[in-house]
Amino acid sequence: MPGTLIGYARVSTDDQTTDLQLDALKGAGVLKVYQETASGGRWDRPELHRMLEFLREGDIVVVWKVDRLSRSLADLVRIMEMIKARGARLKSLTEPIDTSTPAGEAMMQLIGVFAQLERANLRERTHAGIKAARAKGVKFGRPSKLSEAQRQDIIRRVSAGDLTAAEAARLYGVNPTTIARVIKRHRAMTVPFEGRAAEVRGTRP
Repeated sequence: MPGTLIGYARVSTDDQTTDLQLDALKGAGVLKVYQETASGGRWDRPELHRMLEFLREGDIVVVWKVDRLSRSLADLVRIMEMIKARGARLKSLTEPIDTSTPAGEAMMQLIGVFAQLERANLRERTHAGIKAARAKGVKFGRPSKLSEAQRQDIIRRVSAGDLTAAEAARLYGVNPTTIARVIKRHRAMTVPFEGRAAEVRGTRP
């Protein structure tokens, strides 16, 4: 039994229209079309997912251009894999993409290669950006719940025995593990220095 031609049309903003896409899809014999207004970079598009859920074996997803499905290469590959998993095919009306042909299948694989390259480049740029930011003194992670003055007060009072770690945690409204980290970091910084000072004192005549 031959499959159904299933169309998908998308524009990004309300001041745009899908008329051109709908006319092209209708001219290609598509009778059922899912359309919506949403950014092509978003994955959470209701009509896109309804279309993918509707697909049956032998169906052909028809689009005006493949970027109507997604502007993200990674998401586009994911969508194409979902279409293939349902036994359906993909066809673009304005591009040489028809996954029912060897050339179209090769194009799909090429898109997958470029998607992998895009992800690798993104990771490389992210790591380079983090490294450069750290070199400039930028700190990553959640901001500290304690100010520097509060940390110094905790170190002084806990070290002197005026407060326990649990009491300091209640006083400053933080988790006891936060207090433990403050004390541990302080000791890690001071013990080596004190040890070196003792060595120096021990070598003096």
